[in-house]
Amino acid sequence: MYRTAIEDLKRWKERTDRKPLLIRGARQTGKTWLMKEFGKTSYEQYAYINFESNSGMKNLFISDFDIERLLSGLQVEAGCPIIPGKTLIIFDEVQEVPEALTSLSTLMKTLKNIISLRQGLYLMLLFIPYFFPVGKVDFLSLHPMSFSEFLLATDNEPLNAMIEELDFKLVKVFSSKLT
Repeated sequence: MYRTAIEDLKRWKERTDRKPLLIRGARQTGKTWLMKEFGKTSYEQYAYINFESNSGMKNLFISDFDIERLLSGLQVEAGCPIIPGKTLIIFDEVQEVPEALTSLSTLMKTLKNIISLRQGLYLMLLFIPYFFPVGKVDFLSLHPMSFSEFLLATDNEPLNAMIEELDFKLVKVFSSKLT
C-alpha cells in the first residue's frame, strides 16, 4: 500500500528544526499503519508504545520525568533497544496518559542535552489529545485514502497516470473501469 503522507514524513525527518510530530485524523484513516510503515522503511527499527489501557505506561510517567528511567521503561515496553539515530519511537493513543503529554516538553529538553535530535531520536505521537505542549510539536493531518492512493494500492498505476495527466479522452474510454 502507498500513502502520500509517507513523503511528508520523509521531509519531516530531514528537517533540522523538526519537533515531535503529532498526527491527527479521523478514526480508521491509517495513522498507526502509516507510522509503522514509516518506521520500517526509514529507520533500522521502531519502538511502538500503545498507551491505551496500559497501566504500566501510566505508572512510568506518573512519578517523575527522569530521562534514563523513562527510556529504560520505554525499551522494556517496546521490546527493543532505543538507539539514537536508528530507532523511531511511536506513541499511540498517548491521550490516554496525560502525564506522558505533560512530560513531553521536559523529555525533549532533556533529550536535546543528551542526544542531538538532529542525529536522531525521534518521537512520533498519534491521535490529537485535548491537552498537549503548545508550540512544542509539529502537526500532520491524515485524511482517508484518496482515489489516487487507492489506484496505486490496487496496482492501477496507468489509470492513475491517465487521471494525473488530465487525459479526459482516455478517462472517458476507461470510465467503467474507473467506476
